[in-house]
Amino acid sequence: MRLWKRNILLAAVVLLLAGCNQKDSMKEAMNSAEKRVKLGDYKGAIEFYEGALDGTTKSADIYYKIGMLYDDKLKEPLHAIHHYDRYLEIAPEGGYIKEVKIARGDCERRLQARVTQGGFMTLSEGVRLKNENESLRKIIAELRSPKTPAAARVADPTAKDPLPPGSREHTVAKGDTLASIALKYYKSRAYASQIKDANFNQLEGKDIIKPGQVLIIPEIGKPKKTKK
Repeated sequence: MRLWKRNILLAAVVLLLAGCNQKDSMKEAMNSAEKRVKLGDYKGAIEFYEGALDGTTKSADIYYKIGMLYDDKLKEPLHAIHHYDRYLEIAPEGGYIKEVKIARGDCERRLQARVTQGGFMTLSEGVRLKNENESLRKIIAELRSPKTPAAARVADPTAKDPLPPGSREHTVAKGDTLASIALKYYKSRAYASQIKDANFNQLEGKDIIKPGQVLIIPEIGKPKKTKK
């Protein structure tokens, strides 16, 4: 009887220490990100912020901070929209909901202006931005479609995620995030949600990935080339 109680107490201590270590790690990543922001190293700050994401509602404010860096500092509205949408998805009643909606709308207007006002960029760059924006809109529309609401989908850790035709596999390394993997394969962090969806059962619907996991990297259709 004493041994049984001792084992329970030991397990409780282990879980408590694991939780403390995770909180300390997140706090350390956030502090490092803030320091990078003060130094003007915004891309470095984003990497630390991404390291603090845990897939829960606690990540909402982090997505907001990343979106603001892409928006105000790096002038990359497409990436900013992705992170604003992640905030809206996991914190629909969050404290920054008004600011996020306003900032997101401003990003969309700037993207549209870049595409329509050819004098500010080359035609090929305008087409590329337009295609990326349209692809992002389709992804968001599919995720928010009333036919397949996110709340109705339940992850099954015992089920194997299907391997779509043309997809690849990626073994998660230390320091990888869904956003960094998307950047590697698609040249854009905005497609992180597609990787998450392709591995929905394995990841249990969360953004958390671990070294050694083998992720499905789905093929994304490329826009058709127009005849000259």
